[in-house]
Amino acid sequence: MTDSTLSMSAAAAAAAATAVAPDAAIEPLAPPQRRSLLTRILADWSVRAGGSVLLLLVLMSLAAPWLGTIDPTAIDPGSGNLMPGTRGEFNSLAGDTFEHLFVMGTDSLGRDIWSRTLYGARVSLTVGVAVAALAMVLGMLVGLLGGYFRRIDSVIMRLMDGVMAIPGILFAISLVALFGGSLLTVVVAIAVPEIPRVARLVRSVVLTVREEPYVEAAIALDTPTWKILARHILPNAIAPLIIQATYVCASAILVEAILSFLGVGLPADMATWGNIMAEGRAQFNQYPHNVLFPGIFLALTVLAVNILGDGLRDTLDPKFNKRGG
Repeated sequence: MTDSTLSMSAAAAAAAATAVAPDAAIEPLAPPQRRSLLTRILADWSVRAGGSVLLLLVLMSLAAPWLGTIDPTAIDPGSGNLMPGTRGEFNSLAGDTFEHLFVMGTDSLGRDIWSRTLYGARVSLTVGVAVAALAMVLGMLVGLLGGYFRRIDSVIMRLMDGVMAIPGILFAISLVALFGGSLLTVVVAIAVPEIPRVARLVRSVVLTVREEPYVEAAIALDTPTWKILARHILPNAIAPLIIQATYVCASAILVEAILSFLGVGLPADMATWGNIMAEGRAQFNQYPHNVLFPGIFLALTVLAVNILGDGLRDTLDPKFNKRGG
């Protein structure tokens, strides 16, 4: 071999090595890390906005004794119908007299609207959460049974259709009139009409998941029914249930206020937003603050819960989640 041939072979080998080396040096790209569920939820502005307002309302209701309030049931006829921002003396029935700033004014009986509104937030939020929890639990059980066991599906769904045919407000009024206006009665009266809606939602999820191959494989392996429901079917219904719970909570807060406003809800001496507005409607033209301030709190609460629900739906529901993160 001549020197020129050897030089050409060496050059070709070097070129080949150069061509191969970059490809060999490239490392495979790591798959993009998927964000955690909590991170994706908090990244949604609707969740942050609605959750912040609700958190503020919860903190204000819990800290009500330290936010310049007095006993929401305390009466002083001499301080009746004071305008918002008035500072004056409050004379309790026990004979005590003290200076107080009436931030939102007083009603016709001299009760502090600011105090009654903050303490009323406790009742409204409690009713909303309790109704949502009760409706979710019972509706989930009914939906699971109806969707998985075909033999009883028709019977359960016809029963749910019958309950849905009764207007929720009329059912609540009837139940409260029959058993009295206690907190438990109001919660049950509002929750029962919501159970069929939750049951139908869970049933639709169960009917879809029941036909999946992994569920059929679990059935073929003779897996106990409760394990199939708990491990394979129920987890798929959690996200829709959470979203539905927010809407049920908002509806319950509004219905409780309507019942109290009509005088068929919680006792009139209990500080609730509906009771406050009901007591102030007779003098609304002269003293609108008696209705205006609790109405603003009610509207903000319902709006915040609905916004939170929309954010959770956009994040948890694959049909609405377009971020793919």
